[in-house]
Amino acid sequence: MEVLSYLIPISLVLGGVGLLAFIYTVRSNQYDDPDGNSQRILSDEWDDHPKP
Repeated sequence: MEVLSYLIPISLVLGGVGLLAFIYTVRSNQYDDPDGNSQRILSDEWDDHPKP
């Protein structure tokens, strides 16, 4: 049971780091791409099939 006294704080710290990283990416607008999806659907440039 002594192991839990180490594992719980470590997991809380790692979870906090992950949460802070997520909040940073949201605030720096890394997930905003309002025109990208609509342009990718219509574009032939990003075709998934390789050309022979």
